[in-house]
Amino acid sequence: MYALFSPLVDWGMRTFLIGIFALVCVILIAVVYSLSQNKDSTKTPDEDETFPKYF
Repeated sequence: MYALFSPLVDWGMRTFLIGIFALVCVILIAVVYSLSQNKDSTKTPDEDETFPKYF
């Protein structure tokens, strides 16, 4: 029973680091999702796609 308690392990710090890692993962997923949804925003409304512009 005493083997579960080890003074060499800081359980609070481990929980804190796992929480920070999870937060960073959620933020990265949100950024990637946001970038994937904004594909049409790079086109301007005055661009005409039916005729190619050569000059």
